[in-house]
Amino acid sequence: KFMIFRQLFDYETYTYTYLIGDEKTKEAVLIDSVYEQAERDYKLVTELGLDVKYLLETHVHADHITGVSRLKEFFPEAKSVVSRFGGADCTDKPVDEGDEIRIGEISIKVLSTPGHTNGCVSYSVGSMVFSGDALFIRGSGRTDFQQGSSEKLYDSVINKLFKLPDETIVYPGHDYKGMHYSTIGEEKKFNPRFAGKSKEEFIEIMNNLKLPNPKKIHEAVPANLQCGKV
Repeated sequence: KFMIFRQLFDYETYTYTYLIGDEKTKEAVLIDSVYEQAERDYKLVTELGLDVKYLLETHVHADHITGVSRLKEFFPEAKSVVSRFGGADCTDKPVDEGDEIRIGEISIKVLSTPGHTNGCVSYSVGSMVFSGDALFIRGSGRTDFQQGSSEKLYDSVINKLFKLPDETIVYPGHDYKGMHYSTIGEEKKFNPRFAGKSKEEFIEIMNNLKLPNPKKIHEAVPANLQCGKV
């Protein structure tokens, strides 16, 4: 299968945006776009001769405003995709576990992976998984706001993501240490929050993170519930 794939980065919020396109039909999706980077994404998509059919979100973000509303100005036909439990009533296509999104020959399968928020999903594409804020490289999303639940997150990672083949490439929603991707096998072995940890130990770790709130939480959450309308 001929897939066009790009990993893009927003330096202010350490957010990865992913572009996936079908070389034959030129249909494409963007995963987790960022408001301030909409022009960059539009330019790349048009340079590659692609047409964005879907704007996928892994969840309603608290640290950046999604680019969905701005990208829809460039791609009026594009449909926004968010978990049906995400609370974003503006979404065009609410999805849940087992749903499938197709662009050309490429199948994107939806995995429900709540915990960081109630409405977190991951997207499985061939031998890749886009894990949003459920699973990071050697870490995980936090669970201390937006209906976060350490218990649910542990179950999502152990019973859903870690059940994927070991060679599956993990593309996270963010990275704060300059890592680009990992594999499921590697995270099972080396992720300090999950490797050899019981659910109780994981909850204990998460309870003691004491992280500051994301700088943009008060703008980001309300805007993202409106699909990025500012």
